[in-house]
Amino acid sequence: MKSLWIAVICFGLLACQGNTQDKVEMKSQMDTISYSIGVDIGKNLKAQSIEINPAVLVKGVNDGFTGEKTLLSDQAMQDAMSRFQQDLMARQREEAKELGEKQKVEGSTFLEANKKKEGVKTTASGLQYKILKVGTGPKPTVTQQVTVNYRGTLVDGTEFDNSYKRGKPETFSVSGIIKGWTEALQLMPVGSKWELYIPPDLGYGESGAGGAIPPNAVLILEVELLSIK
Repeated sequence: MKSLWIAVICFGLLACQGNTQDKVEMKSQMDTISYSIGVDIGKNLKAQSIEINPAVLVKGVNDGFTGEKTLLSDQAMQDAMSRFQQDLMARQREEAKELGEKQKVEGSTFLEANKKKEGVKTTASGLQYKILKVGTGPKPTVTQQVTVNYRGTLVDGTEFDNSYKRGKPETFSVSGIIKGWTEALQLMPVGSKWELYIPPDLGYGESGAGGAIPPNAVLILEVELLSIK
């Protein structure tokens, strides 16, 4: 939340420059950085649906910066900010809950249909997978490390991670990842390439993961097991 208000203050300082934004020229590296920060701040405010009164915000920035007598007492401003933060957090929780319910329904529908498709197998835990390439090497244990290439998407096709695009496979502990992936790796011989369909309870569950993976999301991972360490 602190970063939000830093962003708002920066926005106000930029706004203090007046209505000259259309005339701005990039004459130095600092101009480029300043503009880039401004664009980022604007996008963040929009993404969080923060509604502000630019004129009043600029007045507050000016009064705080110049030391002018403020229109509100410190206590009044602190109370207002506290209420706003509480309202914002409550709204974000409600939005996350609604998104989670939507993902839960869509994910359940997807998994129910997917398990009937040719080549798709389902384990006792509910993990679904399809073998794209059969490997002939050993299978890793939960205590080992593996090197893999992978691509992760949501059921709507939205990509959230891709080691192929980074041009470098990833190495990690079999036990240090989400449950569905841990289970699948122990079934895969080295050289295999599988497509995994991971239910929320074997993935990131109700919490999701940052902004990329929403609550209750089914994950689709295309995984290529390259080696065991």
